[in-house]
Amino acid sequence: QVRLVESGGGLVQAGGSLRLSCAVSGSIRVIEAMGWYRQAPGKPRELVATITRGGSTYYPDSVKGRFTISRDNAKNTAYLQGNSLKPEDTGDYACYARVVLPPYTYDQQFWGKGTLVTVSA
Repeated sequence: QVRLVESGGGLVQAGGSLRLSCAVSGSIRVIEAMGWYRQAPGKPRELVATITRGGSTYYPDSVKGRFTISRDNAKNTAYLQGNSLKPEDTGDYACYARVVLPPYTYDQQFWGKGTLVTVSA
């Protein structure tokens, strides 16, 4: 059983910062990509950041330069640092991980429950 536990989130003023973490536990062979999606009320889900096992990252233009994703492979944990937050960053942030489970060689996607981030103007 793979479990993703998120922490961080909450209320922050515009211009402020926030740090989310996502820890993966379970019988894992390897974790490939990890990242976060977010969804605001009435809006489609949006990829916020992703990081590969090798450390390559991707950000959409909406957060590029303000958000930074990192990971600690020894701890099976990813981190999302958000700076210069804007009200439009408000949403439910859900962590995901693409995990290879023994005895398989392909990865499967697992999700955290999500954490709410509210940025006040």
